[in-house]
Amino acid sequence: MPLDSMDEDVQAAAARLVRRIKEGGHSITVAESCTGGLLASAFTDIAGASSWFNQAWITYSNDAKIKELDVRAESIEKKGAVSAEVAIQMAQGALKNANADIAISITGIAGPKNDGTNKKVGLVYVGIASNNWANAESTQIGGNRAENKIGFVHFALLSTIKRWDEAMVQAEEHRKEMERIRAEQESEKLQFELDRAKREADARESAPWQDDAWDGEGAPPGSDSSLDNEAEWD
Repeated sequence: MPLDSMDEDVQAAAARLVRRIKEGGHSITVAESCTGGLLASAFTDIAGASSWFNQAWITYSNDAKIKELDVRAESIEKKGAVSAEVAIQMAQGALKNANADIAISITGIAGPKNDGTNKKVGLVYVGIASNNWANAESTQIGGNRAENKIGFVHFALLSTIKRWDEAMVQAEEHRKEMERIRAEQESEKLQFELDRAKREADARESAPWQDDAWDGEGAPPGSDSSLDNEAEWD
């Protein structure tokens, strides 16, 4: 695919993601390695970016990832800089440092060489993090260095859109579930009050003293009025 067409795809995907961000009044940040700022550029090409995009990081070296984004050195040593674990930590570090609502990270091997690793040129990991969740996506792209870098950015945008939509569906399902639980609790509370009122009414009706109730007229209950009639008074 020609680079200009790939650029158009990137611009379109960036616009789609930004619409979602703006709808909720959210903010976004990015942490890039191999793409060298292309993702940040795709966002800042959109007018009004300052209202939802504040800052970003290009952490090209491992030391920069550790220092600027709090990536754990042992993660790089064990998994390598191009890994799901590091991608997630990059995104989480950017999210925290930028105080944003969502963060995207990109770490991959653009080529033409793999810098002595056993991972193939064109491999990329994208980290996506919010305050409630974080995950990583991976793909393998076959192209030259320039094509791979743009392809990585496009993949990052599409992956984020997909994860965002999934999160929104989950959030809506959670909201509905909470409403259902609250409705059930209110119904149970009302039924408890009705049952208690019925028990109290039944108790009043069946209480022994109800048989001796006196309205204040006539002879009091339990009295023998014949005693007055039979009594003789001097």
